[in-house]
Amino acid sequence: MIRVLLADDQSLVRAGFRALLDAQPDIEVAGEAADGAEALRKVRELAPDVVLMDIRMPVMDGLDATRRITEDGGLDQVKVVMLTTFELDEYVFEALRSGASGFLVKDTEPEELLRAVRAVTDGDALLSPGVTRRLIAEFASRSKAPTAADGLGELTEREREVMALVGIGLSNEEIARRLVVSPLTAKTHVSRTMVKLGARDRAQLVVRAYESGLVRPGWLG
Repeated sequence: MIRVLLADDQSLVRAGFRALLDAQPDIEVAGEAADGAEALRKVRELAPDVVLMDIRMPVMDGLDATRRITEDGGLDQVKVVMLTTFELDEYVFEALRSGASGFLVKDTEPEELLRAVRAVTDGDALLSPGVTRRLIAEFASRSKAPTAADGLGELTEREREVMALVGIGLSNEEIARRLVVSPLTAKTHVSRTMVKLGARDRAQLVVRAYESGLVRPGWLG
């Protein structure tokens, strides 16, 4: 059972998400929060698998709450998905750096929301490849100047290659086709890369790929 915490200052938004999620046989809403501070308390109390976190909330915003959750070693298994009104919200990029596993627009289709909750629980790609590439392109344009590929020394050449492909938005299946290996092999390479770098999920690999200079703007396609 996937346990979800809903954090949004609009009660109608929480009610809509709760109705959808609780109707699924493999998902349950563990709790709700109306601001970031309450979300942080509820996460520590309930240890949900996924937090659907609004970016803009009173008392403590979603970015600060996310940062505190992802920096807490006792909450390693909690995945945070940011909720935003606009697909390319200016805060989405900071959210990824803060440790969020991805983001969803609030008016997303119900099927996409359910798929996202299940995918992020598995550590898989949260967004469709098209949306991922748009996000990455925008992230790259805002990214700080890359440093030398610092911290990637433990990776094998194949793992660096796989990380670069994750960085340009490819799914495991697309990576497998590009490298002429099985999807399971591609997934194994991605998992080992995340372990070696201490990355929580694929979103963090994207951030590291750009900030280390392993991937640069213009590599999309």
